Amino acid sequence: MERNFGAEIDGLKTEIMEIKSIIKSLAEKADQNVSTSALSKNVNMVDKTKPLKKIHPMRNMHPDERLSEKMEELCVLTDERDITGLVTYMGVFASGGRQSNWIRNEVNTDDLLELIENNIVTKVLNCLGNRDRLNILLAILKKPRSVAELVQECALNSTGQAYHHMKPLLAADLITEDTNNSNKGIYIVQPHKVRGIIMLLAGICDMVDETFTKGNWEE
Repeated sequence: MERNFGAEIDGLKTEIMEIKSIIKSLAEKADQNVSTSALSKNVNMVDKTKPLKKIHPMRNMHPDERLSEKMEELCVLTDERDITGLVTYMGVFASGGRQSNWIRNEVNTDDLLELIENNIVTKVLNCLGNRDRLNILLAILKKPRSVAELVQECALNSTGQAYHHMKPLLAADLITEDTNNSNKGIYIVQPHKVRGIIMLLAGICDMVDETFTKGNWEE
């Protein structure tokens, strides 16, 4: 019986890709465990019995004791460092066969406010503030796409129009061509930019939340 070397090679390629995926998953879990361990260590090191100078300590804010402890720690550290505040956030996003995980701990809100002062926020919102660009970004977030697929998915008139709206997203390094894909011309969201996009959406969700007040976003 003749051996099908082409099929065997394809099989080996598939196995190698699966092994790479498993190794990547194990590495991400190890990073998360280290980060979680560091968070727990910080909570235990903070002296929560000491009176605070200007920050009111918030206790038992969440049913999960770990999150409530983290909030207390952020209050203490904000007071100790004499800054406007600290933000800790984490998340996971998996779509179209790709996954992003992130943990950001104790982000200084003074640095966040600076993004308004130095005009970075304006540049980012101007780049994203276009319905066609947002539709393209949404489509590629869901799964990697070719330009032809984007034209169809986003109801664009031509590939030229698609490239026109992709250009600012490519320049901002939000999207890029997937060099690991055997099919050329497939675009993905930069893996390290996914968290920023998702957290921006989370912030917008908070801004339009009408639980306590109603706003008119059409004005």
